[in-house]
Amino acid sequence: MHFTVTQKSETTSARCGIVNTAHGAFETPAFLPVGTVGSVKGMSPADLIQLDVTAILCNAYHLYLRPGHS
Repeated sequence: MHFTVTQKSETTSARCGIVNTAHGAFETPAFLPVGTVGSVKGMSPADLIQLDVTAILCNAYHLYLRPGHS
């Protein structure tokens, strides 16, 4: 994973950037819904598409427990 700063505030510590991962890239700041046990609760896939969500945070540990690593 690599973060590239594209803009910096002249008066604060705020910055914009691009996060590059092995699976793609997304710009920051970003709205990142949280996926628990492999799904985003309270939003449909159509909602995520309409919001132009480019990344979802998830905890791989939940997926390791169920359904499991095999």
